[in-house]
Amino acid sequence: LETCNLTRRFGGLTAVDNLSLALPSGQLHAIIGPNGAGKTTLFNLISGLLRPDAGQVLFRGRDITGLPAHEISRLGIKRTLQVKSVFAQLTVAENLWITFEGSNRFLHPLRDAESDPVARERVERTLEQIGLTALARRQAGTLSYGDVALLEIGMALISDPQLLLLDEPTCGMSPAETERAVAKIRELARSIDLIIIEHDMNVVFEIAND
Repeated sequence: LETCNLTRRFGGLTAVDNLSLALPSGQLHAIIGPNGAGKTTLFNLISGLLRPDAGQVLFRGRDITGLPAHEISRLGIKRTLQVKSVFAQLTVAENLWITFEGSNRFLHPLRDAESDPVARERVERTLEQIGLTALARRQAGTLSYGDVALLEIGMALISDPQLLLLDEPTCGMSPAETERAVAKIRELARSIDLIIIEHDMNVVFEIAND
């Protein structure tokens, strides 16, 4: 991933100011800084939720500047949000299934999730990846905060992204939940490129390459 002179302003506030960076594949990178430093705005620019006022975003050599979020997602960049967002009334497995189906084709309102062997295999694999197999039938709204965060990571993972952006993945977690999430993120980083935004410097120093 590269950015070249990337800039985004909100009125008189410059949230991202002429930012140029190059993040090579095969490493886990961390974006750090105080509240209001523009970290989430940077993720929004990369993932297409915002258009830059100037500059470029390049992914694997391709200019993706200003592309709609759904097109960037289909190119292999997935992200999680700082405010966790799952379907609280659905089970853990159903959250993963609907995300996978929606990312690949139009959802069929009458199709049974269990009748699609590809989706079923992908859901089972993702549950194992995020360590939530035992909670597959649990309603998402009843999960602990740490498990909700893992589920959201799973929803981003299920479509096999090339780059995963995690916005404060351990925010609000207990020490035990943080330790578990850190172990999972470190494990995922062995097979997928990751960039995280994180306030907890202990987390950053433990898992980030740079």
